[in-house]
Amino acid sequence: MSAYKQLTPGDAIVTPFTSNKQFNLEGAANITGSGIDRYYGKNNTNLDFIPANEETTGDNTTRYKKLVYESVKHLYYSNFLSSSYGDSVTTASLILGVPGTNSDVKVGPYLGPTRYNYPQTTLSYAKYFPTSSDAVIGVVTIPSTLFGEFIQPESFSYVINGTDTLTDDGEGNLISGSEIVGNIIYPHGLVIFTGNSGDTHLDLIDGLITGSNVTCSFKSSYEILETQYRCTIKENEFSLSLNPSLISGSAPLTGSEHRIYDFATGSLFAPYITTVGLYDNNNNLIAVGKLSQPLESSPTTDTVIYVNLDR
Repeated sequence: MSAYKQLTPGDAIVTPFTSNKQFNLEGAANITGSGIDRYYGKNNTNLDFIPANEETTGDNTTRYKKLVYESVKHLYYSNFLSSSYGDSVTTASLILGVPGTNSDVKVGPYLGPTRYNYPQTTLSYAKYFPTSSDAVIGVVTIPSTLFGEFIQPESFSYVINGTDTLTDDGEGNLISGSEIVGNIIYPHGLVIFTGNSGDTHLDLIDGLITGSNVTCSFKSSYEILETQYRCTIKENEFSLSLNPSLISGSAPLTGSEHRIYDFATGSLFAPYITTVGLYDNNNNLIAVGKLSQPLESSPTTDTVIYVNLDR
């Protein structure tokens, strides 16, 4: 009989689940050495962008402070510049006329702003972004190799000099004490320190970006796909063993002078199952499942073995 058996689509069940990993990085060297980068952003109001004259920032990768500022403003705050609760969106209104007379009247513009600033909550919340000349922000970027698909909400913590602690509130806000001082974009691994309208907190920005006595903690989130393969061995299948110990003599199963012991050729012989191999269509072994202990195959009932494979 064949040593292979074809699995059907119904024999495989894919189940997604989210895994989390805690990261605790102490000291600037460990933080930046893990791939995390820290940047200043600065509102340089000069209209001309001349690289040679621009200030740079970054521990691992060098960026221009002006471009960091402008990028963050455009991506995450462009709809919150005139109001911390979001700019009003103008939309067209329709005044109904007399039915059947094609007298409906549209008032106002047809299209309103289409800004999307990656909100991290469905709640109404405030976002502040400094726009004064030479305003400074702080940005911490965590690579996706660490945070996976997103930073777990309410898991971020950044301690400066053992005294000042920045945390997230689970709704995308960066908190210092009881104040909102910035935002965190969970699926982008981005922590943005903006201060607030009452205090720029420049000391905290300096500690966040250039401090050496700092600790960064967060949980990553990553979806793993677990595939469960159902391997069914019917009562009349895989009843032959190729274990060399069943061969009379020490030579392998080649040549007519060697034969299988009689007890292994009877109908009551039931070999023990220790390993299940999964093969592709070209008979290449791609996965191996090991049983915790040998399982005797049944000559009277079907045997089902489940193999779990995480991807």
